[in-house]
Amino acid sequence: MNSIHSAAGRLQDSTAEIPAFDAPIWRGKTRGYCVVIPVINEGERIQRLLSRMHAIDVDGIADVIVVDGGSTDGSLAPAFLDSVGVRGLLVKRGPGKLSAQLRCAYAFALEQGYEGIVTIDGNDKDDPDPIARFIDALKEGYDFVQASRFLPGGVAENTPVSRDLAIRLIHAPALSLASGFRWTDTTQGFRAYSSRMLRDARIAPFRSVFSGYELLAYLSYRVPKLGFRCIELPTVRRYPATGDTPTKISGIRGNWAVLKVLFKACLGHYNP
Repeated sequence: MNSIHSAAGRLQDSTAEIPAFDAPIWRGKTRGYCVVIPVINEGERIQRLLSRMHAIDVDGIADVIVVDGGSTDGSLAPAFLDSVGVRGLLVKRGPGKLSAQLRCAYAFALEQGYEGIVTIDGNDKDDPDPIARFIDALKEGYDFVQASRFLPGGVAENTPVSRDLAIRLIHAPALSLASGFRWTDTTQGFRAYSSRMLRDARIAPFRSVFSGYELLAYLSYRVPKLGFRCIELPTVRRYPATGDTPTKISGIRGNWAVLKVLFKACLGHYNP
């Protein structure tokens, strides 16, 4: 097992704050771009997603890296990950949730020299087919590519009504107004970033203030505000028609926390 306590030195930034993490699987860099998948106890959902990605040869155009927040459900068995072309498994040991996982993975990706990073949620709600188009956009010079189920050609299936309204009427309009870029879909994690943007000191994503969902809202505000090239691409996001909604955000408390993060981001609270 490769134990990594901090990648700050490798980022050439002594101020970078990166949670401790291990890399129990790392088969080496083979592509110019990588796909980062944050997970925690996603069970069959992450296995379906990885199988779908392997079937459309995502691992043939990008290195697939799973970053685990501490799963205990056995869904990330090494033999399975190997069978679907996963190049790396990182396991966060330090504190924090989603944003902390992303800081681990992004620091690792920059250390390895990737030109850009695509992130897709591990709950199998997003169709992975557009990953190739996201990478093409990065190659064309875009610094931030955001998935949107609400653009022409996109699909929003079985989205909970409360979430649909919150995105359309509050979240996306607030970030559009604050950032100066017209966003239509700002809460989902299917995105792509250029390495040059993540390395920019004016962005400074490697800070411990980003622990929960702060990093997603912050980047949607800060990146276009600084003049980086941004674009949305149509994608498909499907929630199950029946059963539990696969999400880590639920209830009044969870949704209020998301709104607090939104308002802080729009007011520049997370700026370096």
